[in-house]
Amino acid sequence: MSYFVTGTDTGVGKTLVCCALLRAFAVRGRRVAGFKPVAAGCGEDEHNGDALALRAASSMPLTYGQVNPYCFRHAIAPHLAAKHSGVRIELTRILASYRELAGQADEVIVEGAGGFLVPLNDRQTGADLAQLLGLPVILVVGLRLGCLNHALLTAAAIAASGLTLAGWAANVPDADLPALRENIAALRERLAAPLLGVIEHQAQPDAGAAAAQLNIGLLGDTGGNA
Repeated sequence: MSYFVTGTDTGVGKTLVCCALLRAFAVRGRRVAGFKPVAAGCGEDEHNGDALALRAASSMPLTYGQVNPYCFRHAIAPHLAAKHSGVRIELTRILASYRELAGQADEVIVEGAGGFLVPLNDRQTGADLAQLLGLPVILVVGLRLGCLNHALLTAAAIAASGLTLAGWAANVPDADLPALRENIAALRERLAAPLLGVIEHQAQPDAGAAAAQLNIGLLGDTGGNA
């Protein structure tokens, strides 16, 4: 079973949740692989920190290129980063890379770039990629000011794309967010998917600790392979 992980925005904890999911499935004896199709913001070694974290959390040996087929230097919107590099992001290439991983792993956790509708090229967005992969979606909600609107808009976009919202995870990047529990309750009432867990604020994010706060059993049989 594989999943496409998106977020209510950039910087909401997608990588932390993806690594936590990988660890949680690995504990169950599954062969798991992290996949970051597009990363913007790479070092001089042309490696991205989020992609490296996914690779480290995978339970099978993977090359960097298998985890992250498109990596760009500038930490800006993917279609702009690609344009600055003289590259066009091709979804068919991403699909081929995904299928290679899916043929070896029991679960592939695909981390989208930015939010669900972030542009990937002049015509296609993250939503188009999720549709092409045909995977159920896990939504990471960054619990901060504006999260209710962002979460509900993202859920509506996922539904409009004809995809299944398999579950959502609440990450708490802001330790001082007012009405934290009330915000979580509001989302539980309005999102038609199970809350997989609340990842409490961590000064130093730790995927192992986050995995202990997720209940992947709530995902049921919604996973898929394209």
